[in-house]
Amino acid sequence: MNIIIIEDEKPAARLLQRKVEKLGLQVNQMLHSVEESIHWFQNNSHPDLIFLDIQLSDGLSFEIFETIDIKSAVIFTTAYDEYALRAFKLNSIDYLLKPIDEDDLSIAVAKFKNQFQKSGVAALDFEAIKKMLINPIDRVYKKRFTIKMGQQLKMIPIEEVECFYSENKGTYLHTFDNRDYLLDGTLEQLEAELDPNDFYRISRKFIIPMKGIKEIQMYSNSRLKVILPTYKDDEVIVAREKVTDFKNWLG
Repeated sequence: MNIIIIEDEKPAARLLQRKVEKLGLQVNQMLHSVEESIHWFQNNSHPDLIFLDIQLSDGLSFEIFETIDIKSAVIFTTAYDEYALRAFKLNSIDYLLKPIDEDDLSIAVAKFKNQFQKSGVAALDFEAIKKMLINPIDRVYKKRFTIKMGQQLKMIPIEEVECFYSENKGTYLHTFDNRDYLLDGTLEQLEAELDPNDFYRISRKFIIPMKGIKEIQMYSNSRLKVILPTYKDDEVIVAREKVTDFKNWLG
């Protein structure tokens, strides 16, 4: 199987390569920009599978497909929230949210193998996906959470949330008055319900609001450490592959 990775952050590309190769597959090429990718496709046979980041250093990766008629299956690797990506399920093999989980990667690759063996590579409607990202449908985001406490229900407005975190397979809401509440669902489901302008998933464990950031410090391995007003149970670290996007989110 011929596989390439298109990812502008070289450490993230190398990390994904290692994860793919742990599945017994071989990555044949890594590309890091729109321009480089177009040149490569013009001069090489198209691969069976592309792991494709959406936002590259010199533009959206869709520009590649506006120039080249790609004959490959695509698994998107992206930091976009799940709501904005619903069109991908109709137009691609799969998508992987960063930071990429090895189990999710394994499932996506298995899905590709199964579909490829049955019907080959299907044509992708990149224009539909591009429109979905650039002009998303208006939606209403979560404004409050209803928490069951014994025989009572407690309403917590979104403005009182200092962070969301996962621990021991549970998902928790932590408030500015230093209280923790167990929620139903997962952080992945929460991502789709929160306004991406106000909340950001910095790692597999934490989603934090812009207003909850008290301080940001440099941390080991090119990561960042976020200091929150009251949450002290664990270090709140921005995953290395998320640092650039996190900085862009901060503006």
